[in-house]
Amino acid sequence: MKRFIGFVTKEFYHIFRDKRTMFILFGMPMVQIMLFGFAITNEINNVNIAIFDQSKDSETQQIINKISASKHFKIVNQITHEAQIESVFRTGKVKAVLVFEKNFIQNLQNKKNSKVQVITDATDPNMANTITNYINAILQNYSLEANANSKPIYQIQTQTQLYYNPELKSVFTFVPGVMTVILMLVSAMMTSISITREKEMGTMEVLLVSPIKPFQVVIGKVFPYIFLSIINATIILLLGVFVFEMPIEGSLFLLALESILFIITALSLGILISTIAQSQQTAMMFSLAGLMLPVIILSGFIFPISSMPLPLQIISNIIPAKWFIIIIKAIMLKGATIYTIWKETLILIGMTVLFIAISIKKYKIRLE
Repeated sequence: MKRFIGFVTKEFYHIFRDKRTMFILFGMPMVQIMLFGFAITNEINNVNIAIFDQSKDSETQQIINKISASKHFKIVNQITHEAQIESVFRTGKVKAVLVFEKNFIQNLQNKKNSKVQVITDATDPNMANTITNYINAILQNYSLEANANSKPIYQIQTQTQLYYNPELKSVFTFVPGVMTVILMLVSAMMTSISITREKEMGTMEVLLVSPIKPFQVVIGKVFPYIFLSIINATIILLLGVFVFEMPIEGSLFLLALESILFIITALSLGILISTIAQSQQTAMMFSLAGLMLPVIILSGFIFPISSMPLPLQIISNIIPAKWFIIIIKAIMLKGATIYTIWKETLILIGMTVLFIAISIKKYKIRLE
């Protein structure tokens, strides 16, 4: 019995001394519960909206103040011309625009009703529906409060208009999202595992001291995955267009360039993971735990980032998938040009350069 107890004690010591095992046992569950608890929600908070107030009277100002006081919405723009509505949607600055008709208060007093138009960006159908429902609830609550001491003398009617996805097809959200997830996992995970396999077998050091330069070794290892990822992206786009009737409003050439840029970003991240991992198992863990959960949860693919706590919103900025989803939705659904998405493109380029620079430095240290 003492031998058995000693054996069990030894196993406990082995587990406690292994940092990777401790992370899997305790770190991963804590990270997952925090992510799922804070990021996965059906509510919307801090959604950026714009106001187009054509009446500019005391009644519309009270309604605007009530909407602004809500935790669900943040007014970031005051539109002065109808032509500005399309431009703010194209840039992705706002998710909804509230349009108050002219003579709003006069219509309430004379006709006993006035209209508020709710225009939403329906590239995310679920979010567009939720925004409309929330605004309707706020307007209904305002009407009840205004008529609390008498019979209802007026009502505020809402009219809904959906941009870019008027039929609210959920596939318009899932095709860009699935394409992003697949490209990220295939490119980053397979690259990290491929290079780590060479290190685990002891052949990477041989390759690095061979006449072939280190960067040529790395490029040679990742080049096949560039080709395979481009094929994957092409298949997904063809299925989206011909099977699910997903539009491509923007330039196909720009879409191809941005897709290749994201593939290179994901591959460079895979190379970076390979510099940290010493075995295929570790690379797999880093790729799945470090990429799959953040890509699905923190990229805005399923859950709106604006509704997450501020720390998670900040962390989401270092997820390349977030920026690619913004780019691909803007090109495919909004017909965006490079002048609209140049910031997101520069961020992806910057991430790629950073990942590659760190990886080259690591491999040079190994060579020395």
